Amino acid sequence: MLIKEELNRYNRQMILPELGLVGQEKLKAAKVLVIGAGGLGCPILQYLAAAGIGTIGIIDDDVVELSNLHRQILYNHTDIGLSKAKTAAAKLKLLNPHVNFTAYDERFNPHNAVNICQEYDLLIDCSDNFSTRYLVNDTCVSLGKTLIFGSILQFEGQVAVFNHQGGPNYRDLYPTPPTENINCVEGGVIGILPGIIGIYMANEAIKLICGIGETLSGKLMTINALDNTVLVFKIAQEKQPEIVKKEVIIETTKEIDQATLEQWLSKSADEVFLIDVREDYEHEDFNIGGVNISLYELTNAIENIPQDKKVVCYCQTGQRSKMAVQLLNGVYKGKVYSLKGGVSSIVH
Repeated sequence: MLIKEELNRYNRQMILPELGLVGQEKLKAAKVLVIGAGGLGCPILQYLAAAGIGTIGIIDDDVVELSNLHRQILYNHTDIGLSKAKTAAAKLKLLNPHVNFTAYDERFNPHNAVNICQEYDLLIDCSDNFSTRYLVNDTCVSLGKTLIFGSILQFEGQVAVFNHQGGPNYRDLYPTPPTENINCVEGGVIGILPGIIGIYMANEAIKLICGIGETLSGKLMTINALDNTVLVFKIAQEKQPEIVKKEVIIETTKEIDQATLEQWLSKSADEVFLIDVREDYEHEDFNIGGVNISLYELTNAIENIPQDKKVVCYCQTGQRSKMAVQLLNGVYKGKVYSLKGGVSSIVH
Protein backbone atom coordinates (compact mmCIF):
# COMPACT_ATOMS: atom_id res chain seq x y z
CA MET A 1 0.00 0.00 0.00
CA LEU A 2 1.38 3.39 -1.02
CA ILE A 3 1.38 6.17 1.55
CA LYS A 4 0.43 9.77 0.72
CA GLU A 5 4.03 10.91 0.22
CA GLU A 6 4.67 8.08 -2.24
CA LEU A 7 1.53 8.90 -4.20
CA ASN A 8 2.85 12.43 -4.61
CA ARG A 9 6.41 11.33 -5.37
CA TYR A 10 5.42 8.93 -8.16
CA ASN A 11 2.52 10.96 -9.52
CA ARG A 12 4.08 11.73 -12.92
CA GLN A 13 4.64 8.08 -13.79
CA MET A 14 1.43 6.85 -12.18
CA ILE A 15 -0.67 8.97 -14.54
CA LEU A 16 0.66 6.85 -17.40
CA PRO A 17 -2.27 4.57 -18.32
CA GLU A 18 0.12 1.65 -18.89
CA LEU A 19 1.40 1.88 -15.31
CA GLY A 20 -1.14 3.52 -12.98
CA LEU A 21 -1.60 2.73 -9.28
CA VAL A 22 -1.50 -1.02 -9.89
CA GLY A 23 1.86 -0.78 -11.65
CA GLN A 24 3.32 1.43 -8.94
CA GLU A 25 2.27 -1.04 -6.28
CA LYS A 26 3.96 -3.81 -8.28
CA LEU A 27 7.16 -1.75 -8.29
CA LYS A 28 6.95 -1.31 -4.52
CA ALA A 29 6.45 -5.05 -4.01
CA ALA A 30 9.36 -5.98 -6.29
CA LYS A 31 12.74 -7.24 -5.09
CA VAL A 32 15.60 -6.59 -7.51
CA LEU A 33 19.25 -7.62 -7.20
CA VAL A 34 21.84 -5.54 -9.06
CA ILE A 35 25.14 -7.39 -9.50
CA GLY A 36 27.85 -4.77 -9.82
CA ALA A 37 27.68 -1.16 -8.68
CA GLY A 38 29.99 0.23 -11.34
CA GLY A 39 29.38 1.87 -14.72
CA LEU A 40 26.11 0.10 -15.52
CA GLY A 41 25.04 -0.42 -11.94
CA CYS A 42 25.10 3.28 -11.03
CA PRO A 43 22.41 4.56 -13.46
CA ILE A 44 20.32 1.42 -13.00
CA LEU A 45 20.33 1.82 -9.24
CA GLN A 46 19.54 5.52 -9.41
CA TYR A 47 16.58 5.14 -11.74
CA LEU A 48 15.15 2.04 -10.09
CA ALA A 49 15.39 3.68 -6.67
CA ALA A 50 13.74 6.83 -8.02
CA ALA A 51 11.02 4.74 -9.68
CA GLY A 52 10.04 3.19 -6.35
CA ILE A 53 11.32 -0.40 -6.46
CA GLY A 54 10.54 -1.63 -2.95
CA THR A 55 13.66 -3.70 -2.26
CA ILE A 56 17.03 -3.40 -3.99
CA GLY A 57 20.06 -5.57 -3.33
CA ILE A 58 23.52 -4.35 -4.35
CA ILE A 59 26.46 -6.75 -4.54
CA ASP A 60 29.99 -5.56 -5.29
CA ASP A 61 33.29 -6.16 -3.51
CA ASP A 62 35.07 -3.28 -5.23
CA VAL A 63 35.95 0.18 -3.90
CA VAL A 64 35.58 3.55 -5.60
CA GLU A 65 38.64 4.60 -7.61
CA LEU A 66 39.53 7.89 -9.28
CA SER A 67 39.39 6.26 -12.72
CA ASN A 68 35.73 5.32 -12.08
CA LEU A 69 34.43 8.84 -11.71
CA HIS A 70 34.12 9.80 -15.39
CA ARG A 71 31.31 7.26 -15.83
CA GLN A 72 30.17 6.13 -12.37
CA ILE A 73 28.55 9.42 -11.47
CA LEU A 74 26.73 8.15 -8.39
CA TYR A 75 30.10 8.62 -6.65
CA ASN A 76 32.37 11.63 -6.17
CA HIS A 77 36.01 12.20 -5.18
CA THR A 78 35.24 12.02 -1.44
CA ASP A 79 34.12 8.40 -1.94
CA ILE A 80 37.47 7.17 -3.27
CA GLY A 81 38.57 4.10 -1.35
CA LEU A 82 35.09 3.38 0.03
CA SER A 83 32.97 0.29 -0.62
CA LYS A 84 30.86 0.74 -3.75
CA ALA A 85 27.97 -1.37 -2.44
CA LYS A 86 27.73 0.39 0.92
CA THR A 87 28.32 3.87 -0.51
CA ALA A 88 25.72 3.34 -3.23
CA ALA A 89 23.14 2.14 -0.70
CA ALA A 90 23.71 5.16 1.53
CA LYS A 91 23.43 7.64 -1.34
CA LEU A 92 20.35 5.97 -2.79
CA LYS A 93 18.61 6.00 0.58
CA LEU A 94 18.87 9.80 0.45
CA LEU A 95 17.37 9.73 -3.04
CA ASN A 96 14.39 7.65 -1.94
CA PRO A 97 13.87 6.78 1.75
CA HIS A 98 10.91 4.54 0.84
CA VAL A 99 13.19 1.91 -0.72
CA ASN A 100 14.82 -0.87 1.30
CA PHE A 101 18.48 -1.45 0.38
CA THR A 102 20.75 -4.37 1.19
CA ALA A 103 24.45 -3.93 0.45
CA TYR A 104 26.58 -7.03 -0.05
CA ASP A 105 30.20 -5.91 0.21
CA GLU A 106 31.48 -9.17 -1.26
CA ARG A 107 32.25 -10.79 -4.58
CA PHE A 108 29.49 -12.68 -6.36
CA ASN A 109 30.83 -16.23 -6.37
CA PRO A 110 29.73 -19.88 -6.50
CA HIS A 111 29.46 -20.01 -2.70
CA ASN A 112 26.99 -17.15 -2.22
CA ALA A 113 25.23 -17.03 -5.61
CA VAL A 114 22.22 -19.19 -4.83
CA ASN A 115 21.67 -17.97 -1.27
CA ILE A 116 21.63 -14.32 -2.32
CA CYS A 117 19.75 -14.63 -5.61
CA GLN A 118 16.90 -16.72 -4.24
CA GLU A 119 15.82 -13.71 -2.15
CA TYR A 120 15.03 -11.60 -5.24
CA ASP A 121 12.43 -11.63 -8.04
CA LEU A 122 14.60 -10.15 -10.77
CA LEU A 123 18.36 -10.08 -11.35
CA ILE A 124 20.31 -7.46 -13.27
CA ASP A 125 23.84 -8.36 -14.37
CA CYS A 126 26.21 -5.39 -14.51
CA SER A 127 29.41 -7.44 -14.20
CA ASP A 128 32.41 -6.89 -16.43
CA ASN A 129 33.88 -10.37 -16.82
CA PHE A 130 32.76 -13.60 -18.45
CA SER A 131 33.16 -15.90 -15.46
CA THR A 132 30.70 -13.82 -13.43
CA ARG A 133 28.28 -13.49 -16.35
CA TYR A 134 28.12 -17.25 -16.80
CA LEU A 135 27.70 -17.78 -13.06
CA VAL A 136 24.88 -15.20 -12.89
CA ASN A 137 23.18 -16.79 -15.88
CA ASP A 138 23.48 -20.33 -14.58
CA THR A 139 22.20 -19.29 -11.17
CA CYS A 140 19.14 -17.71 -12.81
CA VAL A 141 18.54 -20.87 -14.85
CA SER A 142 18.83 -23.01 -11.73
CA LEU A 143 16.41 -20.83 -9.74
CA GLY A 144 14.07 -19.94 -12.59
CA LYS A 145 14.80 -16.21 -12.31
CA THR A 146 14.58 -13.64 -15.09
CA LEU A 147 17.87 -11.91 -15.88
CA ILE A 148 18.51 -8.51 -17.45
CA PHE A 149 21.94 -8.38 -19.07
CA GLY A 150 24.02 -5.46 -20.25
CA SER A 151 27.60 -4.88 -21.36
CA ILE A 152 29.64 -1.91 -22.55
CA LEU A 153 32.95 -1.39 -24.34
CA GLN A 154 34.36 1.69 -26.04
CA PHE A 155 31.31 3.19 -27.86
CA GLU A 156 29.07 0.13 -28.04
CA GLY A 157 26.70 -1.48 -25.59
CA GLN A 158 24.40 -4.51 -25.47
CA VAL A 159 21.12 -5.17 -23.65
CA ALA A 160 19.08 -8.38 -23.42
CA VAL A 161 16.55 -10.16 -21.21
CA PHE A 162 17.34 -13.80 -20.49
CA ASN A 163 15.53 -16.79 -19.02
CA HIS A 164 12.17 -15.02 -19.02
CA GLN A 165 9.18 -17.39 -19.13
CA GLY A 166 11.25 -20.15 -20.69
CA GLY A 167 13.03 -17.85 -23.12
CA PRO A 168 16.70 -18.05 -24.18
CA ASN A 169 19.49 -17.60 -21.64
CA TYR A 170 22.99 -16.15 -21.91
CA ARG A 171 24.50 -19.46 -23.02
CA ASP A 172 22.17 -19.50 -26.03
CA LEU A 173 23.83 -16.25 -27.12
CA TYR A 174 27.37 -17.14 -26.04
CA PRO A 175 27.81 -20.92 -25.59
CA THR A 176 31.49 -20.25 -24.95
CA PRO A 177 33.35 -16.99 -24.23
CA PRO A 178 34.44 -14.87 -27.21
CA THR A 179 38.08 -15.41 -28.13
CA GLU A 180 38.91 -11.79 -27.34
CA ASN A 181 38.28 -10.80 -23.73
CA ILE A 182 38.86 -7.04 -23.78
CA ASN A 183 37.34 -5.02 -20.96
CA CYS A 184 37.01 -1.31 -20.31
CA VAL A 185 40.36 -1.19 -18.53
CA GLU A 186 42.11 -2.32 -21.71
CA GLY A 187 39.77 -1.07 -24.44
CA GLY A 188 38.37 2.08 -22.84
CA VAL A 189 34.80 3.37 -22.68
CA ILE A 190 33.13 6.71 -23.36
CA GLY A 191 31.70 8.03 -20.10
CA ILE A 192 28.09 8.45 -21.21
CA LEU A 193 27.73 4.91 -22.59
CA PRO A 194 26.95 3.18 -19.26
CA GLY A 195 24.28 5.81 -18.71
CA ILE A 196 22.61 5.03 -22.04
CA ILE A 197 22.78 1.25 -21.63
CA GLY A 198 22.00 1.35 -17.92
CA ILE A 199 18.83 3.36 -18.47
CA TYR A 200 17.66 0.88 -21.10
CA MET A 201 18.26 -1.92 -18.60
CA ALA A 202 16.32 -0.08 -15.89
CA ASN A 203 13.48 0.46 -18.36
CA GLU A 204 13.38 -3.27 -19.11
CA ALA A 205 13.17 -3.95 -15.35
CA ILE A 206 10.18 -1.63 -14.93
CA LYS A 207 8.38 -3.17 -17.91
CA LEU A 208 9.00 -6.70 -16.69
CA ILE A 209 7.82 -5.94 -13.16
CA CYS A 210 4.70 -4.10 -14.30
CA GLY A 211 3.95 -6.46 -17.18
CA ILE A 212 3.78 -3.70 -19.77
CA GLY A 213 5.21 -3.05 -23.23
CA GLU A 214 7.46 -5.29 -25.29
CA THR A 215 10.64 -6.50 -23.63
CA LEU A 216 13.97 -7.69 -25.02
CA SER A 217 13.32 -11.29 -24.01
CA GLY A 218 14.92 -13.48 -26.66
CA LYS A 219 16.50 -10.44 -28.30
CA LEU A 220 19.84 -8.67 -28.20
CA MET A 221 19.88 -4.92 -28.74
CA THR A 222 23.17 -3.26 -29.65
CA ILE A 223 23.71 0.49 -29.52
CA ASN A 224 26.68 2.28 -31.05
CA ALA A 225 27.01 5.75 -29.56
CA LEU A 226 29.61 6.78 -32.13
CA ASP A 227 27.45 6.39 -35.24
CA ASN A 228 23.98 6.17 -33.60
CA THR A 229 23.37 2.65 -34.91
CA VAL A 230 20.72 0.64 -33.05
CA LEU A 231 20.23 -3.01 -34.02
CA VAL A 232 18.04 -5.74 -32.53
CA PHE A 233 18.87 -9.40 -33.13
CA LYS A 234 16.73 -12.43 -32.34
CA ILE A 235 18.48 -15.03 -30.17
CA ALA A 236 18.11 -18.66 -31.21
CA GLN A 237 17.37 -20.96 -28.31
CA GLU A 238 19.08 -24.28 -27.80
CA LYS A 239 18.61 -26.86 -25.05
CA GLN A 240 21.46 -26.52 -22.56
CA PRO A 241 23.13 -29.50 -20.86
CA GLU A 242 22.28 -30.33 -17.26
CA ILE A 243 25.78 -29.30 -16.16
CA VAL A 244 24.56 -25.69 -16.30
CA LYS A 245 22.36 -26.28 -13.28
CA LYS A 246 24.81 -28.51 -11.44
CA GLU A 247 27.55 -25.94 -11.25
CA VAL A 248 25.57 -23.54 -9.07
CA ILE A 249 23.89 -25.88 -6.61
CA ILE A 250 27.03 -27.48 -5.19
CA GLU A 251 27.78 -25.48 -2.06
CA THR A 252 31.28 -26.63 -1.11
CA THR A 253 34.52 -26.41 -3.05
CA LYS A 254 37.74 -28.06 -1.87
CA GLU A 255 40.58 -25.55 -1.83
CA ILE A 256 44.27 -25.90 -1.15
CA ASP A 257 46.84 -23.17 -0.66
CA GLN A 258 50.13 -22.71 -2.46
CA ALA A 259 52.12 -24.34 0.35
CA THR A 260 50.00 -27.49 0.20
CA LEU A 261 50.37 -27.70 -3.56
CA GLU A 262 54.15 -27.33 -3.32
CA GLN A 263 54.23 -30.06 -0.67
CA TRP A 264 52.21 -32.44 -2.85
CA LEU A 265 54.42 -31.75 -5.86
CA SER A 266 57.64 -32.24 -3.90
CA LYS A 267 56.50 -35.56 -2.40
CA SER A 268 54.78 -37.15 -5.39
CA ALA A 269 54.50 -34.92 -8.43
CA ASP A 270 53.37 -37.82 -10.60
CA GLU A 271 50.22 -38.14 -8.47
CA VAL A 272 49.12 -34.54 -9.11
CA PHE A 273 47.49 -33.33 -12.33
CA LEU A 274 47.58 -29.53 -12.71
CA ILE A 275 45.02 -27.75 -14.92
CA ASP A 276 45.22 -24.06 -15.80
CA VAL A 277 41.56 -23.18 -16.54
CA ARG A 278 42.35 -19.71 -17.87
CA GLU A 279 42.42 -18.75 -21.54
CA ASP A 280 45.49 -19.65 -23.61
CA TYR A 281 46.84 -16.10 -23.75
CA GLU A 282 46.76 -15.94 -19.94
CA HIS A 283 48.58 -19.26 -19.70
CA GLU A 284 51.26 -18.08 -22.11
CA ASP A 285 51.80 -14.89 -20.12
CA PHE A 286 52.50 -16.76 -16.87
CA ASN A 287 51.72 -20.22 -15.49
CA ILE A 288 52.84 -22.68 -12.84
CA GLY A 289 52.84 -25.69 -15.10
CA GLY A 290 50.31 -28.33 -15.97
CA VAL A 291 47.97 -28.42 -18.95
CA ASN A 292 45.91 -25.50 -20.19
CA ILE A 293 42.20 -26.32 -20.57
CA SER A 294 39.88 -23.31 -20.58
CA LEU A 295 37.06 -23.44 -18.03
CA TYR A 296 34.57 -23.33 -20.86
CA GLU A 297 36.14 -26.32 -22.62
CA LEU A 298 36.63 -28.38 -19.47
CA THR A 299 33.64 -30.69 -19.70
CA ASN A 300 34.56 -31.53 -23.30
CA ALA A 301 38.06 -32.62 -22.25
CA ILE A 302 37.25 -35.13 -19.50
CA GLU A 303 38.92 -37.96 -21.41
CA ASN A 304 42.23 -36.04 -21.17
CA ILE A 305 42.12 -35.95 -17.36
CA PRO A 306 43.51 -39.05 -15.59
CA GLN A 307 41.10 -40.61 -13.11
CA ASP A 308 43.77 -41.85 -10.69
CA LYS A 309 45.40 -38.54 -9.73
CA LYS A 310 44.67 -35.53 -7.58
CA VAL A 311 43.42 -32.84 -9.94
CA VAL A 312 44.31 -29.26 -8.98
CA CYS A 313 42.70 -26.46 -10.98
CA TYR A 314 44.10 -22.95 -10.94
CA CYS A 315 43.32 -19.59 -12.54
CA GLN A 316 44.17 -15.94 -11.95
CA THR A 317 42.33 -15.30 -8.67
CA GLY A 318 40.79 -18.62 -7.66
CA GLN A 319 37.26 -17.85 -8.85
CA ARG A 320 37.24 -19.70 -12.16
CA SER A 321 39.05 -22.66 -10.59
CA LYS A 322 36.23 -22.97 -8.03
CA MET A 323 33.75 -23.14 -10.87
CA ALA A 324 35.97 -25.73 -12.56
CA VAL A 325 35.90 -27.92 -9.44
CA GLN A 326 32.12 -27.73 -9.38
CA LEU A 327 31.89 -28.67 -13.05
CA LEU A 328 34.26 -31.62 -12.63
CA ASN A 329 32.54 -32.85 -9.47
CA GLY A 330 29.53 -33.69 -11.59
CA VAL A 331 31.41 -35.80 -14.17
CA TYR A 332 34.84 -36.73 -12.73
CA LYS A 333 35.27 -39.58 -10.26
CA GLY A 334 38.60 -38.52 -8.73
CA LYS A 335 39.50 -35.84 -6.19
CA VAL A 336 39.47 -32.26 -7.49
CA TYR A 337 40.85 -29.16 -5.77
CA SER A 338 41.04 -25.41 -6.45
CA LEU A 339 44.19 -23.39 -5.82
CA LYS A 340 43.19 -20.69 -3.36
CA GLY A 341 44.01 -17.16 -4.54
CA GLY A 342 45.16 -18.35 -7.97
CA VAL A 343 48.43 -17.34 -9.59
CA SER A 344 47.90 -13.67 -8.70
CA SER A 345 49.04 -14.55 -5.17
CA ILE A 346 52.28 -16.05 -6.47
CA VAL A 347 55.25 -13.71 -6.83
CA HIS A 348 56.85 -14.00 -10.27
